[in-house]
Parts: sequence; structure tokens; C-alpha cells
Amino acid sequence: MTASPHASLPELLHAAVTAVGGTERPGQAAMAEAVAGAVDDHSHLLVQAGTGTGKSLGYLVPALAHGGRVVVATATLALQRQLVERDLPRTVDALQPLLRRKPQFAMLKGRSNYLCLHRLHEGVPQEEEDGLFNQFEQFESSAPSSKLGQDLLRMRDWADETETGDRDDLTPGVSDRAWGQLSVSSRECLGATKCAYGAECFAEAARERAKLADVIVTNHALLAIDAIEGAPVLPQHEVLIVDEAHELVSRVTGVATGELTPGQVNRAVRRSARLVNEKAADALQTASETFERVMELALPGRLEEVPEDLGYALMALRDASRTVISALGATRDKSVQDEDVVRKQAIAAVESVHDVAERITQGSEYDVVWYERHDRFGASLRVAPLSVSGLLREKLFTERSVVLTSATLKLGGDFNGVGASVGLAPEGTQGEDIPVWKGLDVGSPFDYPKQGILYVARHLATPGREGTRTDMIDELAELIEAAGGRTLGLFSSMRGAKAAAEELRTRLDKPILLQGEETLGELIKNFAADPETCLFGTLSLWQGVDVPGASCQLVVMDRIPFPRPDDPLMSARQKAVEEAGGNGFMAVAATHSALLMAQGAGRLVRATGDKGVVAVLDPRLANARYGSYLRASLPDFWYTTDGSQARRSLAAIDAAAKADGK
Repeated sequence: MTASPHASLPELLHAAVTAVGGTERPGQAAMAEAVAGAVDDHSHLLVQAGTGTGKSLGYLVPALAHGGRVVVATATLALQRQLVERDLPRTVDALQPLLRRKPQFAMLKGRSNYLCLHRLHEGVPQEEEDGLFNQFEQFESSAPSSKLGQDLLRMRDWADETETGDRDDLTPGVSDRAWGQLSVSSRECLGATKCAYGAECFAEAARERAKLADVIVTNHALLAIDAIEGAPVLPQHEVLIVDEAHELVSRVTGVATGELTPGQVNRAVRRSARLVNEKAADALQTASETFERVMELALPGRLEEVPEDLGYALMALRDASRTVISALGATRDKSVQDEDVVRKQAIAAVESVHDVAERITQGSEYDVVWYERHDRFGASLRVAPLSVSGLLREKLFTERSVVLTSATLKLGGDFNGVGASVGLAPEGTQGEDIPVWKGLDVGSPFDYPKQGILYVARHLATPGREGTRTDMIDELAELIEAAGGRTLGLFSSMRGAKAAAEELRTRLDKPILLQGEETLGELIKNFAADPETCLFGTLSLWQGVDVPGASCQLVVMDRIPFPRPDDPLMSARQKAVEEAGGNGFMAVAATHSALLMAQGAGRLVRATGDKGVVAVLDPRLANARYGSYLRASLPDFWYTTDGSQARRSLAAIDAAAKADGK
């Protein structure tokens, strides 16, 4: 394919790879051709590109050559930064002479990610009193001792320097509580035309930059809001590229999940009480108290039917909040200072209560409702879609060409599992209203069979739900000793990670870092700096660690990370598949585990010189019928169930690293 009248796609790719100091890979070239083809014929593409392929250039180059507007959505801040600060500036400069134009790019996030100048200068609405409260006054006379005070004053100073107002550009970061004082949600925002600071607004400036850009970099959450909420946030675009696409379903599910807590309802009562007539305020207060009494008795778990007492409480909340919303829209109280701001925040709080209460009382068969109980925050009522596949099929794949890419999209050997989760029928299926798509695995530049071993501890006892697994801890200790440290321990629960860290700290003379004892960034930095160190943790470590070289030569998974049997949403999804005649366990639990295990195993080999062992301390990976499906989802490592072989290999890799002074 010719990318432009002036340069072919291979020429453009070569220029971009040279500009970022990379190496051209056959997989990257194949990916670029496939992306260009999908864009040209308005079809959809799922492309698995292993670590080290250089996939960001594999999609950016054909997207920039295309000439239309492109949205790139990622799951992590790290990748957004890499694209906007490194890959896009260099690629655009390298391609400009070949394309004879200079594509523009911009970053766009949800409104609450940007500092609000109105909040900064005018203060925050105060629930107990009319008007606004200046949150800085109490800290200005003397140096604040509280973390909140320090954060707020630092943010005020930063506001004078920042060009973006983007929370992620503030380093070091601040607490959610501090950021919440100086940011607003889209519902709370006054709107650029009504706000005294509309002309200088950081969020509005980001939107304006996005409207002028050829490439807009955003996150999965904003993509989901754009698709679900009907009010477009992203500019019109012809091409959508979803990177880290294995995360898309969980991010969209998160955005589509509603929550109701007594604290949230009380806030809505306090914010609206002074702005509406006494009758409307009393009705919402009474409904709030009834809901709180019901929630005091709530036991965790799914509600297949809404209990009668909860149903009455929710209907009362729905009706009372609807009345309050009408009253807030109809009345104006000149005695309230900064009435518009206070009113806007009150409406936002009451609307969020109304929307969730109404959604649950309507009782859609496509929703799952459950109670959760948290030691610190008490009980909450949650509602989430049983599936987001229909939503994604309708909203994502109808008016644009979509490319989904990740290092882990093929599960059990094909793309159909991930395809189904985002609303795509099996590849090659034809029919009306079924988006046409192709799957492509461009492989990896790494020689997995020579660089890594997959060791499954077949002799261990099958993990149970409770209790310490002493045989697993013994096995883990021996593997760490053989590896000389250099271990990333991936655990299916925080409790398991903590128990293993506490036990092995008494047995081994290697430093063991534990997730939660420091910030994640600090832990990973310390882990990478000292080869003898081990790092133990749970979910975010399965996907968020990029430590090439000698510091990570053993990746251990304590067990297959099946969803908890009492997870309301997962168990509801599994049951729905079974009722439709499918295999619920394979479609939900095994797919979930395969994705996580593929991500976890991907932590081992991050560069061409990396060597090591992925050890799975769960015999079911070797013995159970579904074991072959899970193993087929992992990189193609050399496979063994021989523990002594794994330990000998680790000792040899450790000795070689020490000989190289690592």
C-alpha cells in the first residue's frame, strides 16, 4: 500500500523508527501494513503484538499517514506519557518532510483530571453553610502541618506555573482528597459561558486543542464515557486505536457501574437542603434515613431480586430526589452567595442518587445488583451491566475503523474470546449488523523457548480456599535461593502476598518488598536497583512492572488467579453463559485467568538479553483439563514440571549475571 503520494509505508516506518532510536522488526512492519489496510477498507482489526515489537509505531505511522482524525485510547498513564512525550513528537517531526504536512496531536482526559480555576479562586461549596469556603485561609498564617494543607498550598503555587492543569503533570502527586477540593466533575461544572474563568479553563483548553488535532490521545475511561453517556466528549474521528485493549472491558464495566452509599445520599441531602422548599428537603431526608437503616443490615452478595424493604427505600429516594431536582431547577435564592456554583454541586449530587436508584428500581435483566461491605466505609449498593459486549458493538464499531491491540489478545490460541467480550462474533462470521474483523498475531522479537522456562510445580497440593500453603512456601523459598533473589512474586490475593513475605523474611537473607508498604513506583524502582531484592504483590504487579535485565529473572505465580467464587458480577456472567447453553467456567473464569496469567508471564522477558523462569505453584496448570487452554495463552516458553531442573537453570542464570557484575 502507498501511504501518500510521496512516500511508501515502509519508508515512513523506517523514518519513524530511526527517529525514536528503535530497531525495525518484521512484526512491527506486518502490524503497520495490517492497520493501514483496516483503515483503508473501514474494517476492524485485533492485533496481538508481543513485548518488544514496537507496537505504538506500528499503529501511529499508518494512522498519521492516513490523514484523517485518529483517537488513541490507552489504559495506563505510563503509555499515555510515552505517546505524548516521546513517540508522537519524534514521529511527527520525522514524517513531516515525507508527508509534506505536520500532523498535530493532543491529550484529552475527563474534566475532573484538570485543575478547576473557579474552585481555586472562589473556594469550594460548603454543605453546612450557604456559599463558598476558602480552603486556603486556615493554612496561610503558618506553615501547614497537615498533608492536606501542604498539598493544597503546593497546588495553588503549581496553578501559576502549569500550562495544562493536568493532574498527572503535578509531581510529586497529591492525595485524592486534596485534588477533589480543586477539581470538578462534568456534572458540577458551571460551563465555560457561565464561569468567570471559562476563558482560561484548563479543561476547555484541552478540548479546544483536541478539536484541532489529527491524533488525540485519551484513556479507556473517557472513551467509555463518550460511548455510554450519549453526550460526545471526543471530537468526531474516522479511526479509533485501543492500545492495552485487554483492559478495555473492565474499564468500560467500571464506568457503567453505579454505586449508592448512605454517605453519598447524606451528602446530596446536605447540599440541596438550603436551596429547596422544606417539603422537598424533608422528603429526601426521610428517604435517606430509610435507606441508611436498610443498608445497616446489608450482607455482602448478589441480589437476584431486590428485597421489598430495599425496593421501597429506593423508590422513595428516586421520587424524592426527582422532586428536589425539579425544585433546584425552578427556584433561585439571591441570599445564597455564589448561588450558581452551590446549586450546580447540589444538582450533581442529587442526580447521581436519582440515576442509580431509578436504574435499580427499573430492574433490567441485563444488570447485576449486589451489596458490598467495606470495613472502613460500610455498606454500598452496586449495579453493573451483565455484559458490555452489546454496548461496545453498537457504540464503538459502527461509525469508525477500530484497531484493538495488546501483547495479550489471543487466549487459548485464538482471538474469539476477547472478540466476543467486546461485541465481535467469531472471526469470519458473516451476517447483518455483525462487524467484520480480522485477527493478526505478529509474534514477538524474543526467542521465548530459549529465553524462558515455564515451570509448573505439579507435585504440590491443590490450593484450597483457606489456610497457609506450607508446601508452596517451601517451594518458593528454594526457587528464590536458587535465583539469588531477583524474584517478582505475583499473588492472587493481598493476604497471600503478605503471609509469604512475612514467612520468607524470617527464612531468607534477601530483601523482600511488599506492595502497600511503599508507593508502587518506589517499590518498582527499588526492586530494579538491587538484583538480590524480591518484590511481592497482587493485581497491579501482574500488569504494571517493566523491569528488564538481571533484577527480574524469576516470576512466581502462587496459584491460577480465578475470580473469587463469591464475586457477584463474575458469577452472574458465568451463570448467564451457562443458561444460554455455553460453558460458563471457560467463557468467564478461565478467560479471566488466562488474561492475567499471560500478562503476569509477560513480566519476565522484557528485552532480547533477558533470561529466566516463570514458576506457577499450582498443579492444576499441569493436571486439570483446562490447563492446556491456560498454557496456550502464555508465551511459548520451554515447559517443565521438574523442580530440580528449574532450580539448576535459575542458579546458572544467577551465576552468569554475577559474572557480568549484575
